[in-house]
Amino acid sequence: MRDAYHEELDSISDSLVEMARLVGSAIGRATTAILDSDLKLAESVIEADQRVDDLQHDLEARAIALLARQQPVATDLRIVVTSLRMSADLERSGDLAQHVAKLTRLRYPERAIPHDLHATILEMGQLAQRLMAKAAEVIVTKDVDLALQMETDDDEMDLLHRTLFQHLMDERWKHGIETAVDVTLLGRYYERFADHAVAVAKRVVFLVTGEHADELQQDIQSVTGVEGA
Repeated sequence: MRDAYHEELDSISDSLVEMARLVGSAIGRATTAILDSDLKLAESVIEADQRVDDLQHDLEARAIALLARQQPVATDLRIVVTSLRMSADLERSGDLAQHVAKLTRLRYPERAIPHDLHATILEMGQLAQRLMAKAAEVIVTKDVDLALQMETDDDEMDLLHRTLFQHLMDERWKHGIETAVDVTLLGRYYERFADHAVAVAKRVVFLVTGEHADELQQDIQSVTGVEGA
């Protein structure tokens, strides 16, 4: 009975990894779609989001059944509850990738992104994909150090986000209000996607240690500061 129980816990973790990989692929393909104005690719991203939703619904049902049947305590309870929260972060990430694809569809056959912002958007899309790949790795390995590093990686996304706003606020901006709104929304989608990837990693930290990532980071900095004194 306990073997079946732990197999079910492992299967929930496997579903989280699959969700992370799906949404990571989705944001990469959505980025290509919006930069190339590729309607077919955008539609495939929009349709594929249903798979992420289905995985979340299935995971929720299995997690609730586990809570009802097994009444887990301590570490096992933490695994189930944290997995539910991670699945919500991943589902929202999928929605954000879908939003990028829908913006492609909305502006087709025109290109939503001016040529002078292509490099920045491409970099944001690639970074978002890397962050989610790292989040998937953290789920698999339960590597706390790797999870804590993702906060620094997210700083790169924040910097790119600010770069977009600098373009929008530049008096030489010549692409109009509609495009400015599109770019503003797009920057927000990528920034939130990265935030969800980091949130997943932080939840793994809590799952493994029982401490919240921010608190653990403060403890590490405190110890490092003492040692450096």
